Amino acid sequence: MARSDRPTRPTSSRMARPSLRASTRRVMRPDGPPTDEIPLWTAPDGVERKTAQAVIDLAMRAGVAMLSTGAAAADVTATVLVLTKAYGLASVHVDVTYTSVTVSYHRGPDADPVTVMRIVRFRVQDYTRLERLRALIIDLSRDPVDVAEARVRFDAVVTAPHPYRRWLVTVAGGALAAAAAGLVGAGPFIILLSFVTAAVVERILAWLTGAGIASFFAQCVGSAIPTIVATLVVVAQSAGVTFFGDVSPSLVVASGIVLLLSGLSIVGAGEDALEGYYVTAGARAFEVVVLSLGIAVGISVVLAVGQRLGYPIAISPYTLLSDNVLIQVVCAVVISVAFAVISYATGRAVAIAGVAGGLGWVVLAVAERGELGSIAASATAALFIGFASRLVARRLAFSSLAVTTAAIVPLLPGRMAYQGISEIVTQPSGAGFSTGIATLTQAFGLGLGLAAGVSLGNYLAGLLVGKRQGVRPRLATGATLPTDPAPTGASTAPVLSDTGGARAGTGEGSRDA
Repeated sequence: MARSDRPTRPTSSRMARPSLRASTRRVMRPDGPPTDEIPLWTAPDGVERKTAQAVIDLAMRAGVAMLSTGAAAADVTATVLVLTKAYGLASVHVDVTYTSVTVSYHRGPDADPVTVMRIVRFRVQDYTRLERLRALIIDLSRDPVDVAEARVRFDAVVTAPHPYRRWLVTVAGGALAAAAAGLVGAGPFIILLSFVTAAVVERILAWLTGAGIASFFAQCVGSAIPTIVATLVVVAQSAGVTFFGDVSPSLVVASGIVLLLSGLSIVGAGEDALEGYYVTAGARAFEVVVLSLGIAVGISVVLAVGQRLGYPIAISPYTLLSDNVLIQVVCAVVISVAFAVISYATGRAVAIAGVAGGLGWVVLAVAERGELGSIAASATAALFIGFASRLVARRLAFSSLAVTTAAIVPLLPGRMAYQGISEIVTQPSGAGFSTGIATLTQAFGLGLGLAAGVSLGNYLAGLLVGKRQGVRPRLATGATLPTDPAPTGASTAPVLSDTGGARAGTGEGSRDA
């Protein structure tokens, strides 16, 4: 009745306007859903509970082993999803933090889920074992054998001996410190002294780790040893011992700092942050801060005692990137190769790490001479290292993580960190404190630049590789989903970053909560 009371309009107008609206709706309506389809549990996948438990246990152990040997959280998540999908488990959720891995298998609304959590009790840099784990995961994803047989193969990988003898690793640690000293202008005596001191530090750190000493206190002891050696050189100079000539003992401390900093997970923290695993990235970054504080404490105590006894260690005025760039490039190559050996990288990765370290130092030299500034130049060199290493990792079958981590070690601000600590300790006045804090802040900025540069380069190369393979990259937490659905044939499956040869289908993976 109310409709009849309204004034009528011409029939042509009434018919034209709905037609126009319908036409507009047809034009404005999208062809697909406004966002990616949300994965929903639809039906049981037919896997028995006993089999599912065995698969999850295997995937959990593989994820923990990868996280323990230095893999990024995104690779750990992809590993678990690759394995579970290969054995028919469709609805699997993974949560990775720096100290634990949780896997939950959703069996439907009428069945209890299978959820397992394991704690990561130790962490070592063992890139040979990490590469073997990745190769095993890819083999199982392509040819899923019986779970019991897969478990035997997995145990064989994780229990395999290290590829290098302990004495070779000790020599590599000494060579790393010696090359770091040569990189900042040390003479033959300081280079030899740095080698011996670093070898002693390497053995003592191994003993402290085996004895269960906390990493913070181990870093304190490790940084105190080269500082004590440098102080003894100052004492010898004060006593008239001059057979070793005019030397700068502070370079012994600087080279020792580079050795201790090289073991920190700077690259891993940057990669986790870019991938959206903020809890894991925050934990890695805080660990770097705590262990760096341990280095500062060990150096500060010895410097304070030496200052009180009247034996201060002077800071060398030597500036990096002198005219003899060739020697610096050689030192950078030696440092990268030595760290790759310390981290138990494979022979191919060791050789490529040396090449990447040398090229990275050349990029740094060019960037600094182009007046980019120390932080921007370091970030540029690190970005080049990360991008180039990731691009050739798949073709040459090596771990890009091992190469990038080793190649940025020559760029670590060891001497700058020592200079800031020394300024605070040897100049207790307000001016010394402000100067030291400014220097340490600059060293911290260099470290952030290195982490951001190598992680961004690695990430951009991963996007390029994924585009070539037709694989859409994983979205980081908080990223905006695309408006249109993925093109036909594209996949959003997680891919192992260093290989790109395994996919997890449509399995679900949750990030840090």
